[in-house]
Amino acid sequence: MGRHNFKKLKIWQEGMILVDETYQMIKEFPSMEKFNLVSQMTRCAVSIPSNIAEGTSKSTNKHFNNYIEVSLGSSFEWETQLIIALNQKYISIEKFEFLEHKVQQLQKMISSFQDGLK
Repeated sequence: MGRHNFKKLKIWQEGMILVDETYQMIKEFPSMEKFNLVSQMTRCAVSIPSNIAEGTSKSTNKHFNNYIEVSLGSSFEWETQLIIALNQKYISIEKFEFLEHKVQQLQKMISSFQDGLK
């Protein structure tokens, strides 16, 4: 496998956008969530592009795919936390729908990319 330049991968770029969106969103969360939901959401968001980037250094598609799987898992974990944020009324329904659509599009992109590695 030729190594990918992770910065040119659309899934990495979209993951980075989700990181930015996450940091903007959590500014509105109550301070009591600093070590709970805020921490969880930022770790998951950061995990998505970070695992994609780390995976590009691997010498086989099989190993790269392991990192893509972690990235995809983090996106589903993040989506669950987004639902929690909505349920706790930390975000508006409009913000939720916007970010839910974004993460679901990213999940589809990551899955398609993963299919190409097999």
